[in-house]
Amino acid sequence: MFAVQKGTLQPLSEKQIHALRAGDASVFEEVFRLHYDSLCRYAFSLLNRQAEAEDLVQQVFVTYWENREKTIISGSLKGYLFRSVHNRCLNSIKHDKVKAAYTDHSLFFETNYHLEVEENFQAEELKGKIDEVIENLPTECQRVFRMSRIDQLRHKEIAEKLSISVKTVENQIGKALKIMRTSLADYLVSIILILLGS
Repeated sequence: MFAVQKGTLQPLSEKQIHALRAGDASVFEEVFRLHYDSLCRYAFSLLNRQAEAEDLVQQVFVTYWENREKTIISGSLKGYLFRSVHNRCLNSIKHDKVKAAYTDHSLFFETNYHLEVEENFQAEELKGKIDEVIENLPTECQRVFRMSRIDQLRHKEIAEKLSISVKTVENQIGKALKIMRTSLADYLVSIILILLGS
């Protein structure tokens, strides 16, 4: 397992490994920031769908975090994460879960503002930032995104209501997610930890 230290890869100490299993969010953040991009690139190489690839990688991290105490890893944590992403990608392809992945609320772009999370400054700041980013999306992009994420309409239903193609709907949602990923990049770890109740 590795952690980021002064711009180089350094092995995690036994103390850090123990702290990670015990629920140390700072060590989890180090591992997340180190491997997230490479895992997303790997998932994208298998799925060829950027939004789904990033959602899938986030789910892998969440699953690991929730089960960290009882998870037995043979080899490195990096290897475990890549195997988990690989298996999830194959499962997604096998069962044709592309549409489900778009309609399912991703942990990064959760727009259901009735989440029962602790009312604190961090959560309120994050909610306000998401609202702000959505409000500043291009008009058509914002309309499609709201219909998909908030109204929970399927791509075909959105296309019919707006008299556009399903491909256009997918492109607009992809555009919205790309803008949000860029705008909320600094909040990514916080989003996951908040939704996990950390």
